[in-house]
Amino acid sequence: MTADRTPAQWYCLLAGAALLLAGVLGFLADSSFDTGRGVEGSDLLVFEVNGWHNVVHLASGAVLLASAARRTSAKTIALAFGLTYGAVAVYGIIAGDDVIGLIPVNGPDHVLHVLLAAAGLLAAFASPRGEPLQTTTTAVTGTTPAGDPAGAQRPADVEPISGAPRDRDAPTR
Repeated sequence: MTADRTPAQWYCLLAGAALLLAGVLGFLADSSFDTGRGVEGSDLLVFEVNGWHNVVHLASGAVLLASAARRTSAKTIALAFGLTYGAVAVYGIIAGDDVIGLIPVNGPDHVLHVLLAAAGLLAAFASPRGEPLQTTTTAVTGTTPAGDPAGAQRPADVEPISGAPRDRDAPTR
């Protein structure tokens, strides 16, 4: 199944794991929940974090990981995260040192937010819509993947012999 992952699924999986890890490790650097203009945080490597920033990372990572399993949810969440992180990047750059008086940010944070936004948007737009088509029969055994006989009842929009989708505009027999 890993070869069938879309760019959005990979984005959700990798960015989600990284943000979850950043949230956990961030509490080792700074677990304060201070608020207000000019809120200060501590450095996690080169990124400025505090308790609120860590909670955002944990929540973001969890949402991304939860959406990675399905193409549709991964595409939607990658797009939403791209737009959200883009807005956070713009707001953070304009505001300077914090986002809404809760989350301390610095230059490396701004760069990371821009990269996360761009990657999310690119992954969403590069991913196909919907879930992959499921094969309903196998030619070798004449059974469906669930082991049902090839003659088992099929949905009305599937050809009974080939298992191919029916052309809805074609005349019926």
